[in-house]
Amino acid sequence: MNLLVGLASVAVIVGLLVDAFETTVLPRRVTHRFRFVRLFYVTTWKCWRGIGLWVPTGKWRESFLSLFGPLSLLTLLATWVIGLIFGFALLHWSLGTTVHSPDSTISFVTYLYWSGNTFFTLGYGDVTPVSSLGRVLAVGEAGIGFGFLALIIGYLPVIYQTFSRREAMIALLDARAGSPPSAAQLLWRVGKAGDIPAVMPFLAEWERWSAELLESHLSFPMLSFYRSQHDNQSWLSSLTAVLDTCAVFIALVKDHNPFQAQLTFAISRHAAVDLSLVLKCPPLTEYHNRLPAERLQHLREALQGVGFVLQEGHLADAKLAELRSMYEPFVNGLSKRLLFNLPPFVHERNIADNWQRSALKRAPELSSLAAPSTGDTHF
Repeated sequence: MNLLVGLASVAVIVGLLVDAFETTVLPRRVTHRFRFVRLFYVTTWKCWRGIGLWVPTGKWRESFLSLFGPLSLLTLLATWVIGLIFGFALLHWSLGTTVHSPDSTISFVTYLYWSGNTFFTLGYGDVTPVSSLGRVLAVGEAGIGFGFLALIIGYLPVIYQTFSRREAMIALLDARAGSPPSAAQLLWRVGKAGDIPAVMPFLAEWERWSAELLESHLSFPMLSFYRSQHDNQSWLSSLTAVLDTCAVFIALVKDHNPFQAQLTFAISRHAAVDLSLVLKCPPLTEYHNRLPAERLQHLREALQGVGFVLQEGHLADAKLAELRSMYEPFVNGLSKRLLFNLPPFVHERNIADNWQRSALKRAPELSSLAAPSTGDTHF
């Protein structure tokens, strides 16, 4: 019996250390199926999501869901620590490690207290090992505890720096593509400004952002649960808006080289597919059509009105539909699992940007900003 308990405790300790290493240190996706962190996030998000669906939609629900990312990360770290302390206590109990203790009877609770004391290197000295094996295990646990806490201290800044870089680009999308962002708003504003070639440098920036999103969220999947500062923005809506823009530019726009749009489309679609796989979000076969025929016709008329020369005919529309079918199932799957709203392809009514809805809108100096107003659009 003690042998089985000892083997189980060693398995717990090794398993948690490997899991922590793969999550915090290993800079690539882990492909094997049996991971504690995956089980942790699947279980906790399912519960949190279920509660969130009972919260009224809008600001209250978004505020509740936004707590999950940071709270789950802290809970995961605490679970690792508690699991390691429990594992070492169980190992000492199975071995019957001899210790000096003020307790008259050495019980599992004594070993649990000693394990926690050792892990956090408190050094009270009220419970000390007598045997050589006990001393070796105590030194090993103290070293693991010291290194583990140092790893956590260094891990949190990396997570939040990565989150900050992601959100900076999302914030820049506000004045360029609306809130929530849409391909129609982005292209219309560029055409309205008379600078259609500016789409290419913009897509080049978002090619890099999509690559960074793919790399960071494969290494740290918990970042996918971190929500943006504004309820009408998210990493998924931004990624989808960029894919929509690339699809329109590749399929419909004439007289402009679509090469950069093809590059951005490729890496953005790659990010959508791989993140669906990592987060276990199966692509949906049935979903809401964000660009029905009447909205597509409206999009064509609006873009032609600001200087775009577009491909005509069913072949162009079929090409656009083909490109959309390459990413729509995946972004819709992610949207359903993570409770993110996908952006409209074309806004059905006028919506002010986030900067226009802020308190600073009343400042007189903002009235002269050159950002195109949404008041004369129908997106």
